[in-house]
Formats: sequence, structure tokens, C-alpha cells
Amino acid sequence: MTGSPAALLTIDLGAIAANYRLLAQKAAPAAAAAAVKADGYGVGVKPVIRTLVAEGCRTFFVATIEEGVELRAMLPDAVICVLNGLIAGDPGEFRAHRLLPALNDLGQVDTWRRWSQDNISAPAVLHLDTGMARLGLPPQELQILADEPERIAGVNLYLIMSHLACADEPTHPLNEEQRRAFAAALTRLPATPASLAASSGIFLGPAYHFDMVRPGVSLYGINPQPGRPNPMNAVVRLQAKILQIRDVDTPQTVGYGASHRIAGPARVATVAAGYADGYLRSLSGRGTAHIGDIAVPVVGRVSMDLITLDVTRAPEVRPGDMVDLIGPHHDVDALAAEADTIGYEILTNLGRRFRRRYIGGKEDA
Repeated sequence: MTGSPAALLTIDLGAIAANYRLLAQKAAPAAAAAAVKADGYGVGVKPVIRTLVAEGCRTFFVATIEEGVELRAMLPDAVICVLNGLIAGDPGEFRAHRLLPALNDLGQVDTWRRWSQDNISAPAVLHLDTGMARLGLPPQELQILADEPERIAGVNLYLIMSHLACADEPTHPLNEEQRRAFAAALTRLPATPASLAASSGIFLGPAYHFDMVRPGVSLYGINPQPGRPNPMNAVVRLQAKILQIRDVDTPQTVGYGASHRIAGPARVATVAAGYADGYLRSLSGRGTAHIGDIAVPVVGRVSMDLITLDVTRAPEVRPGDMVDLIGPHHDVDALAAEADTIGYEILTNLGRRFRRRYIGGKEDA
């Protein structure tokens, strides 16, 4: 490994641990699982799960069977649920790796029941659609299942779940509509532990907690209550090196397309990060970095490997210095707002070219 990195992504495992504890305490007495899909929301699934297991987490949710197989190799005893369901793989694959499929439609329920009759009964998760119109049994299929209970008889249900569409908007009427629909559905199905709330849903109150909550993005520091103070600890810090600084003046322009025109004497720094690293192109002319506590704007277009910053307000900065692209003065949510997106997209796009450094846990490096 080379010495000084061009860009450094620091991931605080201690913050993830603290976030899990906060969420688990808020949801108690409901159990707290964890969503670790998309490589632990982009920060690295292996150190994340080690941290969460140390905090007592025993149930994990992933999106794909490939993610489930990867997780099983690291967690021989955990409960691992695959949200994309049976369509993601053959029932035998789920059994071989002891993975729980989410049964997302009546056909999958029937397939798992038939398969289970010829095999040792393996657990599964029943997913109900209560208003998302995405994955899960729609109301008409729930009605059939309730009217024909033999179709679910013999299925070893670990959990019945649904997913809130508007939990990050606490006053949205669909939240209560979905909660009521879910509670009513549970009365028509075999008695089974239930789960409705993910990150933002935990903050809607105890009525939404049921038997298990499934926090995801909040574990990684994203605000589960947009527009309110963030109760979560910051997890990531992204720093990149200044490669060059030059003095510029009118009528010079900066970057591709000459999109930024210099309006007077200024200093422009070229920094080692770009859209190939997950620093989104939509941040062109809109993003903000920090040198210490001094905010410096992105000028010109974000290119594949480089961005340019107006560092006129930071006269002491020099080539080789590091700037904060995500940091204590400008978190993931702030950068996402500048990019007109959400923190999820920022986190899951953080590139592999960054040198990663884990602190606050066994993965310190």
C-alpha cells in the first residue's frame, strides 16, 4: 500500500455501535434487527456485522441471495432474511445456506409450502404490501390467503413484515393507514412475530414497533427524521487531497464546458475525487467542501477523477493538504441535499478507490 492516500474514507464503527444501541433502546421491548444490504450501505459489510454482533444483533436483512450467502459465511448462527424473495434463487439454495426468503406473493407462498412438504420445514418471512405497491402480497392476495388458510399451513413463519412508504414524513396520513392495515392483517393470519418499522418508522412511536424493528440507513448516520436535528452519530468522513492550486482571473473559465466563468482574482484547487468515486456529477457548481471550518464551493463540472474548488477564502491551503468532502461541518445529508438526492445514494456510491480506514472497533487500521 502506498503512503499518503489521494482520498481517505474514515468509517467510525464506534458510531455504528452507538447508533444501534440508541435504536434498540428506543424500540424496546421490540427486538432490533439490522439491514446490511448493499455492502453495509456502502461502508463495508464485514466490519459492520462484526460491530453489530458485538452489540447483540442476531437478525440481519439483505436484498439478494448473493448477499445472504456472503453473510452466512461470516455469521454461522445468525438469522439472515433475503428481501428479494424466492425469485432471487432456487428454494434449495435458501435451504443450503439456511437463508430465510421473503415470500412476496401468493405463488411464492405456494412454492415454499410445496417445497417444505418434501424437506425439513425451513423458516420464511411473509411480506405484506400495506401501501407501498412494491414487494409483498397485495390486499387481494392477502384476502385469498386468509380465506384459504391451508395455503399457509405447514409454512414455518419466522416473521410477518410490511414496509412503510412515508415514515420519514411523520404527519403523512399513509403511516397510520398502513399501521392499521398491517395490524388488521395480522388478526387474519397465524400468530407470528411482526415487523413494520425500519429506520424512520422507529421514531413514529411504540405503536409502530410491533415485535421487531429493522433499522438500516440510520445505523450509518443518516438522519431518520429529515428537517429535525439528527439523533444519530456521524459514521463517515471523506477527505481528498489537493493536487494543484492556481491563481485565476477574468476571463478564464474552469473545467469541462467552460461552465464556471471567473469573475475576478481567485484561487482554484484541483482535488482528487470525481464521479468515478461516487462524488456525484450533479454536485457540479453546487457542492461544498471544507478546509477546517472554512466552506469552499465546488466550481465547474465534477469530472471522472477530479473536482475543482474555489479556495480564495483559505489562503493558507497548499497542494498536498486534505479537504473534507464529508465531515464534521458538512455531513452526508447536507451533501445529498446539494446533489438533489438522498443520503442513501451518497453512501452506497462511495467508491472503492478511496483508502478506507476503520476506527472505533476491531477493524481499526
